[in-house]
Amino acid sequence: MSPITLRNVRCSYPELFKPKFFGKKPAQPGQEPKYSCTFILDKKLHAELIADIRATAKAVAEEKWGKGKVPSSVKVCLRDGSEKADTDGYGPEVMFVSSSSTKRPSVVDRLLSPLEADTTKLYAGCYINAFIHLWAQDNEYGKRVNAELKAVQLVRDGDPFGKKPVDAAEVFMPMDQDDEAASLMG
Repeated sequence: MSPITLRNVRCSYPELFKPKFFGKKPAQPGQEPKYSCTFILDKKLHAELIADIRATAKAVAEEKWGKGKVPSSVKVCLRDGSEKADTDGYGPEVMFVSSSSTKRPSVVDRLLSPLEADTTKLYAGCYINAFIHLWAQDNEYGKRVNAELKAVQLVRDGDPFGKKPVDAAEVFMPMDQDDEAASLMG
């Protein structure tokens, strides 16, 4: 495995506290749920990091299949954001790295204090640092260079991705007991 540290990247699809089954097919016997997160990298700001990920992925693939023998069908965890252009945070100006692990990653704040599952500090759109390992897969699920998720550190807030929650104060009026009784009657 080859370690890579991602610094000041956007967090997307975080499943860091409770593992989930992924994919379009039902879970197969023996398949384990996974912790996961996708990291969004700006093509200009993270150009060196993107080049490092590409070089590391190439080295991992060549180690697995041999120099000059890497099948053209090998998929890599680093992909172009234009593949998800209709998704918040993605587009032609970014790349993204999908990562997962059957083991819970370390998840900490800026001061390295552990973050708990009920935190609202870590969300899709915030900025994080991440530690991943690239590895080669060659099995019934395909030939790939994957990223194993090891650790995440919260860096700072960012604009949340997705629809904003509805503010109850904007759609409801306060009720007293007389209002509650009237609402029960129809």
